[in-house]
Amino acid sequence: MATAQQSPRPASAGVMSQAVGGDRPAVEFRDIDIAYGKFVAVRDFSLSIAKGSFVTLLGPSGCGKTTILRSIAGLVDITSGQISIGGRRVDDVPIYKRNIGLVFQSYALFPHKNVFDNVAFGLKYRNVPKAEIARKVGQALEMVRLPGSERKLPSQLSGGQQQRIALARAIVFEPEVLLLDEPLSALDANMREEMRVEIKKIQKATGITAIFVTHDQEEALSMSDRIVVMNAGSMEQIGTPQEVYETPASAFVADFLGKANMLPGTVAAVDGLRAKVALAAGQSVEVVSPRPLPQGGAVTVVVRPQKLSVGPTAVANRLSGRVVSTSYLGGSAIYEVDLGGRTVVRANTPLAGPPAREGEAVEIGFDPAGCVLLDESGRRIS
Repeated sequence: MATAQQSPRPASAGVMSQAVGGDRPAVEFRDIDIAYGKFVAVRDFSLSIAKGSFVTLLGPSGCGKTTILRSIAGLVDITSGQISIGGRRVDDVPIYKRNIGLVFQSYALFPHKNVFDNVAFGLKYRNVPKAEIARKVGQALEMVRLPGSERKLPSQLSGGQQQRIALARAIVFEPEVLLLDEPLSALDANMREEMRVEIKKIQKATGITAIFVTHDQEEALSMSDRIVVMNAGSMEQIGTPQEVYETPASAFVADFLGKANMLPGTVAAVDGLRAKVALAAGQSVEVVSPRPLPQGGAVTVVVRPQKLSVGPTAVANRLSGRVVSTSYLGGSAIYEVDLGGRTVVRANTPLAGPPAREGEAVEIGFDPAGCVLLDESGRRIS
């Protein structure tokens, strides 16, 4: 199995190195397939997750990320392959024997039980002594910043507070792995941002291994040690947030994670690792490639909106266009710029003065090394 440091490949390529904790991975998938009749939801999935790390499964609806999470919990049966937790194979072990904590989008609190009984549920199930239950529940509520709430009912709490109680319930018995299935999607924007910080703090403080599922790229980038990008039941790329954002392995990753600008073209001239690409938009740019490109070959130049400048610039690549729309964001602006009626690109750039107006002719630019190149199949050239 490949390591996370190697160039990503589709499907079963990704395995995470043991970056945190001991030699034995906290969770390991080997060649997992999950099928429902003839429909294959997850195909040839292999992944090793280091102890104490925060790993996010990221992708659109229906890509298989939640199915993978539920298979760890024992809520979904795998068709083939093997799942291990702490070196112990668990794909044939009942859910109640897997020692995992679960946090769902819907909180899943017992509405008729107070906070204490909700948090204590897993401890009572494990026959923990009453005095120890009281101590552990108190510690868990302190950790989620809701001490003194033991006698309240879920209906007396806000959505964010209910999610904190759900988190306390999941960590109170010190599980080996914490699974979080879209836990923030039911919260408003401000509460989501606050809970991102809280979950990450608690995960770091406890040292628990966390596996987080989301379709929200901002959540994934801000919280994760590693991101596993999923597409159609397979792993598309694995890496740190910076790796998957700055060097997307495919057109899918580039588009899903950050909506990159994709400029198709043909290699017009080559000088070692530098090449001139004639864009389908009618202009040319210079690029730096990891390896020499064949002259006449088709490539796609991928440029993140943050890599594009708008206005006079000293960078090598300067393209002429006209502003289609401007979104003012205070210290920065997002522009959509039409390049000669053929291609519209998106630029997110700091402002040094008034933003450019719609219809205004502008020059946009980017550094030759500030892009990623894709081949004809849509895979990153490396």
